[in-house]
Amino acid sequence: MIFMNEYEIYDAASAYRSHPVLGPATQTLSNLAEWANANSDGWPYWPKPCRAAAKLQELIQTAERSSYRFEEPQVTVADYQAALRPVRAFRTRQGADFDIVEVDAP
Repeated sequence: MIFMNEYEIYDAASAYRSHPVLGPATQTLSNLAEWANANSDGWPYWPKPCRAAAKLQELIQTAERSSYRFEEPQVTVADYQAALRPVRAFRTRQGADFDIVEVDAP
């Protein structure tokens, strides 16, 4: 199972704040982690939100690996929207009220 700890999430949110796709992706993940912390034992201890965000975390980690090679992360709006599907389903099933940051399609 993919797992980004809270430090990694907030670090990525800071690093990609101005990126047109990764900025919203990292902010959404941060919002989910904060919601999990406020409504359960916490992000590290409740596997449901982490599983729902697995594709989102994978998207962010893949982009981070490309930055290690000094390449611009190639993340599309479609990639982000696909990664959001399980997050949206989780939010609906749990009645959660965290914000999902939208990206306008080009």
